[in-house]
Amino acid sequence: MKEYAVNEIFYSLQGEGFHTGTPAVFIRFAACNLRCSFCDTDFSRAKQMSADPIVAQVLELIPRDTTVPLVVLTGGEPTLQVDEPLLAALHEKFPTITMETNGSRPVPAGVDFVTCSPKCDFVAEYETIPEANEVKVVFDGIHDPAKWEKRIHAEHYYIQPCDTGNPAKNEEIKADAVHWCLMHPRWRLSLQTQKILNVR
Repeated sequence: MKEYAVNEIFYSLQGEGFHTGTPAVFIRFAACNLRCSFCDTDFSRAKQMSADPIVAQVLELIPRDTTVPLVVLTGGEPTLQVDEPLLAALHEKFPTITMETNGSRPVPAGVDFVTCSPKCDFVAEYETIPEANEVKVVFDGIHDPAKWEKRIHAEHYYIQPCDTGNPAKNEEIKADAVHWCLMHPRWRLSLQTQKILNVR
């Protein structure tokens, strides 16, 4: 039986993009094929788990007599590990499976909502998936996100201010992001509300 390298599984609110504020169980997979300087995943720890224990742990986290609206597959880069058997096992218990990907690899069949956050501006250029439900671009005030409208077809487009670790620089980037959205009304601003609220 296949095992997956899982960094952590936790229950919280989706803090970003279209589903902001929605209760969700996050399955964070270890490993990524990119190395972005602003990544907040600790790749040093991972637990090998097969599909059934993953599903069981998700069920343990959900409050009794409730149905979790979302299961979020994130990373790292989840497409390195997630496959159709794992998605089938999750779908037996949970109605909506979403995935957060850098778009460098195909998304397996069975994912209900795909968030593509391309990182070509921060690492080597690569060919991204052609479509997603939402595109969420890390905004640094230097690179122009508008190009992604032509490269990835999506229902929703977001920019998310880059967290540089420098408070003064972050404030500058946030102000630039607000102005950029005002000048590009098709795009919406996505804040990392989990950091603002100080929740996981």
